[in-house]
Amino acid sequence: MEQQQQSEWREQWSMLQDDELFLFKDWIHPVTLDDFKGKSVLECGCGGGQHTGFVAPYAKSMCSVDLNAVEIAKEKNKRFDNIEFLEADIASMDLERKFDVAFSIGVIHHTDDPDKTVGNMKAHLSEGGRLIVWVYSKEGNALVEYGVEPIRKIFLKKLPRNLLLTISRLVTAAMYLPIYTVYQLPLKFLPFYEYFQNFQKLSFYRNTLNVFDKLNAPQVEFISKARIESWFNEGQDFENVTINPYKGVSWRGTGTKI
Repeated sequence: MEQQQQSEWREQWSMLQDDELFLFKDWIHPVTLDDFKGKSVLECGCGGGQHTGFVAPYAKSMCSVDLNAVEIAKEKNKRFDNIEFLEADIASMDLERKFDVAFSIGVIHHTDDPDKTVGNMKAHLSEGGRLIVWVYSKEGNALVEYGVEPIRKIFLKKLPRNLLLTISRLVTAAMYLPIYTVYQLPLKFLPFYEYFQNFQKLSFYRNTLNVFDKLNAPQVEFISKARIESWFNEGQDFENVTINPYKGVSWRGTGTKI
């Protein structure tokens, strides 16, 4: 069964954009942009096309797939002539070809079936191809999973997106006081201590996008370390696997298909 379209994503990427290159570089680490040079690249869940624009100058060719916002991504990247944009469900699509690199940043945990989604990405990889994923971790996200998520489902899900954006701005503004006072102290036991280091690097606009993304997402499934390790199945499906935490709230993983 294919995943249904979700208008929340199209609305999000119509209102907001993410152009923070340093975050993308962090999320694909230890892979670098140079590793995309001369490669055929499959991007699974391109959203508004922000990451597409980072990779396209390096790739030989790209196929960027999204179920909800592909036209927005296409418009944002119209200056490139090496990108094919497709509207499809990344868990069930069959593109009838294989790629040197398949990557998905911040999308798999929003799909109906993350395991099926990763399995389909692997099926589209050539032997020796590289898989790159970045997902929300189950570890370190209890406050979001059991605090924010119930509030979102009960109170925020049906709000107009413009109103939700206003709420996100207010929440973001309220976060500045503790983050620039208490979180300046060496109190590493505080929740999201590592994560808020990025908050201090980003603009108010970009921090608002982070908050809005959490409140807007129609569904999310937090991924455990054991689960992401099973996706790569080192020694059988992949070699040279690297899986490590990022800022205490997410996992980044990469490996080479055997």
